[in-house]
Amino acid sequence: MTKSSHPGFPPPVLIADTGALAAFCQRMHGETFIAVDTEFMRERTYWPELCLVQIAGEHEVAVIDAEAEGIDLSALGVLFADPAVTKVFHAARQDIEIFVLRFGAVPRPLFDTQVAAMVAGFGDQVGYDALVSNLTGGMIDKAHRFSDWSVRPLSASQIAYAAADVTYLRDVYVRLSRRLEQDNRLSWVAEEMAILNNPATYRADPETAWERLRPRTTNRRLLYVLKEVAAWREKEAQRVNVPRQRLIKDEALLEIAATVPGDADALTRIRGVTRGFAEGRSGVALLDVLTAARAVPDAGLSVAAPPRDSARPSAALVSLLKVLLAAKSEQHTVAPRLVASSDDIDRLATEDSPDIPGLHGWRREVFGNDALLLKQGRIALGVDGRRVKFIPV
Repeated sequence: MTKSSHPGFPPPVLIADTGALAAFCQRMHGETFIAVDTEFMRERTYWPELCLVQIAGEHEVAVIDAEAEGIDLSALGVLFADPAVTKVFHAARQDIEIFVLRFGAVPRPLFDTQVAAMVAGFGDQVGYDALVSNLTGGMIDKAHRFSDWSVRPLSASQIAYAAADVTYLRDVYVRLSRRLEQDNRLSWVAEEMAILNNPATYRADPETAWERLRPRTTNRRLLYVLKEVAAWREKEAQRVNVPRQRLIKDEALLEIAATVPGDADALTRIRGVTRGFAEGRSGVALLDVLTAARAVPDAGLSVAAPPRDSARPSAALVSLLKVLLAAKSEQHTVAPRLVASSDDIDRLATEDSPDIPGLHGWRREVFGNDALLLKQGRIALGVDGRRVKFIPV
């Protein structure tokens, strides 16, 4: 069985005009769920360029050409807002970002099979190929994985490739849902959907852009300048619609925050910054930001320094908590990364009762309660054959 020969489905229909799209969406309003995927390009732009939208209902599948001349996609927005139709994605975040930008809202109700697979015990961020193979026996044809989806006309094999993702996704959803229902874990998945359902998840905040650079310093002025230039880069990348790293790389941004160049000559001494950039509109705007940041007195620096090394958790305690996490995740057949992140473990090691996901809801039952008992010395870890066991103290 290959990706382009999914049994039980007729050949996909390519939709390239508004009338055909409206008619297809009207039929999809009668479904209980639809499988959705996209093909987009983002290598050369800040904003994703939507090329195709693939949708499978119970008996038909369509590949919608989002770049067809004159096509109006508003019928898709209405379908994605229909509360009676569940929208099924795999690894939904980038797809949903596109629809939030296009329609202003997250498709609802939403079901992400990657998240569901982690809840069902398939491991951290299980790949779609592996999930299809495990649950359906199908094989993913990778021939067009790196296609340029903006080039027209599309070949028949490209259309088949794009369509097969959503036809298999229907099967994956049905089988995963059945498994999760049997294990009484559908409510766990519903909790995970809260982050994906929040439109703020998909909107980059320029004011927090500096945090992803993870600067290793306590210098408040450097941190303040970094915050200002990172916010500028985010806004400028959006304005000119180029990837932020193509506009100016992270390493260069960190060096600029450390040296605070005052003119174009000084700016060009930063590795990766060209004369053309430094003297152009973007470079002039960046220098203006640096001038304003330089003028802020120490008392006006609004960025707090990160905690000092003394606040770092004990490496041994972190390791012990990670062993507990792995053992409890194995016991409950759930992906460890879904239960607690590395940052969560660090906070758990240093704080008495941190406000982290691992201490709420189903995660607390699976891991959080025992993690607190371990910290209090009320349980110990041992080995029973090939498994870790938990020993009351």
